[in-house]
Amino acid sequence: MRVHIATDHAGMELSTHLVKHLSAQGYEMIDHGPQEYDALDDYPAFCLRAAEAVAQERLRGLDSLGIVLGGSGNGEQIAANKVRGIRAALAWNLETARLAREHNDANVVGLGGRQHSVEEAAEIVEAFLTARWSEAERHARRIGKIARYEESGEIVD
Repeated sequence: MRVHIATDHAGMELSTHLVKHLSAQGYEMIDHGPQEYDALDDYPAFCLRAAEAVAQERLRGLDSLGIVLGGSGNGEQIAANKVRGIRAALAWNLETARLAREHNDANVVGLGGRQHSVEEAAEIVEAFLTARWSEAERHARRIGKIARYEESGEIVD
């Protein structure tokens, strides 16, 4: 599986760890930056590029996923969600990571590099990457309503 990763300065240590750790597990890691520490960097471009890559590859039928990191992960997850076709979820424990995939068919996970040890964060990311979409009708229906709004602006009850 190909995994696109992006961060800002606050998540660089975690990003470096995850790239090495997940590569050793057989994931094809694509790092969208930054490549150098800059305490004044702006995360949107990095996270948007990673999310766009995930969206494009999924449209081509590839099973790509994404990881966006920051101090809290909030802004990075918000940025990723601006890309059409991306469902990015902020995960803060194993259960939220699994449920993001199982119930929401999330394809990008956001995580706070300042919120977890690198070991704990790696476990959360692994829970996200290994969980599978349940395909339950109620979850598919809800995702469909979100997608319809995203495409047309129509709110469906």
